[in-house]
Amino acid sequence: MKLHDLRPPKGSHKPARRVGRGHGSGRGKTAGRGTKGQKSRAGSGIPAWFEGGQTPIHVRTPKLHGFKNRFRVEYAGVNLARLTDVAAGTLITPEVLAHDGLVRGSKTKPLPVKILGGGDAPKGVTIHAHAFTQSARAKLAAAGSTAQLISWPEGAPVEEPAGEAVETPEAEAKPSRRRSRKSAAAGAEPKAEPADDDAVDEAPGDAAGGEDGGAS
Repeated sequence: MKLHDLRPPKGSHKPARRVGRGHGSGRGKTAGRGTKGQKSRAGSGIPAWFEGGQTPIHVRTPKLHGFKNRFRVEYAGVNLARLTDVAAGTLITPEVLAHDGLVRGSKTKPLPVKILGGGDAPKGVTIHAHAFTQSARAKLAAAGSTAQLISWPEGAPVEEPAGEAVETPEAEAKPSRRRSRKSAAAGAEPKAEPADDDAVDEAPGDAAGGEDGGAS
């Protein structure tokens, strides 16, 4: 084997296709481009996104419309106003709400129940639900009712952190942090101005003069 015996593997080098070299070549005359038309002309590049004049897909696709949260939990909400007439000592569970037609679930799957804070809370009842809004918790606590959180889909009671306190509507009404500079400046106490140095220096002299005048 010598240097001039080296050859590339068979099929690795394919000769270029020669077009427009007569009928005998198989690709003469129209050179494989067909007869007339846009694609037979020189420089007739058509973009890959072109769809014949109809609105292309990249324009039809909606844009700037946010996104769909994959982890969003959909609840069947029930306002406290629908439970106002419940007698004291009653245990309210998702099964009871579904039996009485107070929750509207999905047609394809059951939904967890969330108690919302609309309306007045029932007094002296115990409510089992998968979620409570902060306002609903505050109203239930003020009415002497119990809000018990349960898991989904098991329905087992869930212990809440011991340090978590229910905020009342009075606690929620906090003063706004946004105050105008004028009101802040008006409410600020004026700073005490430093004493005049000349007045401090003259004070001993005046006091001494007063003593002399009194002595004379």
